[in-house]
Amino acid sequence: MKKLFLSAVAVFAFGITNAQEGGLKAGVNVGFPMAGDAKDFYSLAIGVDAAYMWPVADQFQAGASIGYLTISPKEVNGVKGDAAGFLPIAATGQYSFSDTMFVGLDLGYAVAMAPSGADSGMIYQPKVGYQTEKYEIYAGFKTIAVSGASLSTLGLGFNYKF
Repeated sequence: MKKLFLSAVAVFAFGITNAQEGGLKAGVNVGFPMAGDAKDFYSLAIGVDAAYMWPVADQFQAGASIGYLTISPKEVNGVKGDAAGFLPIAATGQYSFSDTMFVGLDLGYAVAMAPSGADSGMIYQPKVGYQTEKYEIYAGFKTIAVSGASLSTLGLGFNYKF
């Protein structure tokens, strides 16, 4: 697990240092479980992430992202479970309809970090947002599909562009 994390960070850092025309953005997001197993056992998702985007075509950018997501448990029948922690590593794309409006999609793999023995799984997040030259605000529906279950949240995010 530790080797996978360090490898992902190294690949991400290598991509950033060797890029010619791309841009780095980093931010925070918060979400509320809306469907699937997440709604029954979890109350709040909080995450941080960073992405490096390259221009691919007019109004379209693609890149890679990495982050950390923790999902807080809620008390069920007097018992509070463990928080779930994931390291999402994803490809990301963003199409700008105008200078201020965009849609995007993150698609990748969420490595389970907590609790011990938790399953990793695919992660995807469609999103829509408002952007300026220095920041973006977005709404997204994030789903982590693990064996036999899904953790889905509806959330808001803020990214600062460097």
